[in-house]
Amino acid sequence: MTNKVATIEKIFILDGGLAKVEDSSIYSPGINVGVPMTLSCNAYLIRHRGNWLLWDTGTQDELAREPEGRIVAHGIRGIVRKTMTSQLDEIGVNADDIGVIAISHAHFDHVGNCRLFRKARWVAQRAEYEAMFGPNPEEFGYLPELYETMRQNDVELVDGDHDVFGDGAVRLIFTPGHTLGHCSLLVQLPESGPILLSGDVAHNRENFHHRRVPSFNADQRATAASMDKVDALLRAEKATMWVNHDTAQSETLNHAPNWIV
Repeated sequence: MTNKVATIEKIFILDGGLAKVEDSSIYSPGINVGVPMTLSCNAYLIRHRGNWLLWDTGTQDELAREPEGRIVAHGIRGIVRKTMTSQLDEIGVNADDIGVIAISHAHFDHVGNCRLFRKARWVAQRAEYEAMFGPNPEEFGYLPELYETMRQNDVELVDGDHDVFGDGAVRLIFTPGHTLGHCSLLVQLPESGPILLSGDVAHNRENFHHRRVPSFNADQRATAASMDKVDALLRAEKATMWVNHDTAQSETLNHAPNWIV
């Protein structure tokens, strides 16, 4: 499939670590109680008109020094197998080469390496920004030390859906619920067609299909509404959804240093 928006050159899927939980029912209340689960954590490097955009930053590289990982938040153990820095080196990209950064939300497995990208323009959903830098970020499970340096980045605050480059190639889709300012990203790939990077709208395809809402989400009703919004968008755009934490799906996709067009 060739898309009419041809300003995206390629996308790299980066390994942002693993998240392990002992009871996967935190993502599906009443379902899979007591069943352990391992979740993939990906970040995505997108080449647009010769420039780089990074979507999410994975789990902090420092955890690579702890082979068993560490419980970081919400009882979730973060594990890093390949650092973000080493993967960028393998591609031939320096952290300072990243011109734009955007994050789905501020949980540790999505903002762990924000401190590496101090020269990037940050396109931030206002609701998420205010929660991150508000008086009580801990109540959302946030660890401000992971993203505190983002205060010094050039910040573009947006409200709701937003066309990042103004050409329809990359669109921030406001999908609140998991957190107050949670977003997804719609990317128009030249050959693969539209891909929705869903963030944590749902943690796997089964939970999305059954509209299961994690127990620790910030807004249960908004989560359900965002799932419906994503479903409608997928149909309208004839898009494919890449579910960030769906390990089975992630294993079918080509990861860096390979790329997808």
